[in-house]
Amino acid sequence: MAFSSGRKFGSALADINVTPLVDVVLVLLIIFMVTAPLMHRGIDVDLPRTATQTSENEERLIVSLDKKGMIYIDDIQIPMADLKEQIQKRVPSLKNKNAIFLRADRTLQYGIIMEVMDEIKSAGVPTVGLVTEAQKKTK
Repeated sequence: MAFSSGRKFGSALADINVTPLVDVVLVLLIIFMVTAPLMHRGIDVDLPRTATQTSENEERLIVSLDKKGMIYIDDIQIPMADLKEQIQKRVPSLKNKNAIFLRADRTLQYGIIMEVMDEIKSAGVPTVGLVTEAQKKTK
């Protein structure tokens, strides 16, 4: 009886083809890389432009005011009457309990922004940081 070095006709393949798996994983990686920066967008606020830009730290609570004057905490709409209570609930869980960032649309009246800042300070937060965008440099 002679043994052949080749495969027998009808025998099962023992090799796994991983090329389709690698292709799918690479496509998913590209999709996540493109969409990840868009996920943090949050509330659409037209921020005022200044020479220095403030950065939004992930450890701080961000309160947003849109152009209609609606108040949001982390993309959840909050009525003005509940703002103080909501901030008092969330501040103890923060690492930096002394500061909250306020993102306000530049078209809002100054009085509305000051009312929100007053509510935040009356909730026991001593520092309210105002978030801005960097000015576009012209040459």
